[in-house]
Amino acid sequence: MNLQADLTPRLPDGRWALFLDIDGTLLEHAAHPDSVSVSEELRLLVETIEHRLDGALAFITGRSIAAVDHLFDPLKPRIAGLYGLEHRLTPDGQIEAADEPADMAALADEIELELASKAVYVERKGPVLAIHTRAAPHLLVRATELVEAALARLPKGYRVIAGNAGVELMPLEAAKGAAIRRFMQLDPFTGRRPVFLGDDTSDESGFETVNAAGGISIRVKPQGETAARFAIADVASAIAWLEANFSDAGQADRGDLVA
Repeated sequence: MNLQADLTPRLPDGRWALFLDIDGTLLEHAAHPDSVSVSEELRLLVETIEHRLDGALAFITGRSIAAVDHLFDPLKPRIAGLYGLEHRLTPDGQIEAADEPADMAALADEIELELASKAVYVERKGPVLAIHTRAAPHLLVRATELVEAALARLPKGYRVIAGNAGVELMPLEAAKGAAIRRFMQLDPFTGRRPVFLGDDTSDESGFETVNAAGGISIRVKPQGETAARFAIADVASAIAWLEANFSDAGQADRGDLVA
């Protein structure tokens, strides 16, 4: 897909549903996922947008819901965590959680034994295992080899997703596109046109789902092929675009989106 080099136009007036990845989209990546923090300005922006869209905003993230709640406290918006293996379908509502299977736990122990002392962070997220190599990029190949070899030992139904600075092992049903489709069947999302901002390989199924629904798919800092139809240069530009289109301050200067 050929992307627009710069997404500066405004969205036209309409009933929108907004889906947001977090890391690399709203927050800059860090060597360790716990090293990031959410500013009061970003927290207020999310709260403002949620209010303007009558609640039709959801995070679609690889983080666990508990981790996101810690970052954005006291906000508790709608969210699909662990790529859709966890859900909170209403603000402050009950969390549909996902536990760590025994076979995944044993595998995580083995990989931690080999890599955790080498500036690689092995993140255990229930049924999802993420290996972060941002602080040790030379070990990305080895990390990928380990999780790919593990597929033969796990029950059927797992897949490997390679990212910009790490690799993840997860169940096949963990897909951001499926999470977006689930929200779109519920109030207040039903009947709205979806918008999804993401930055990584794991966001591609979300872009495809939004495209199929006639929505707006936007990849932040794109690298290589993508299903997204628009691009934004970086996290700061993504936040500025959200402010221009969905915040109170941005409503006075709106144009049309150029296809």
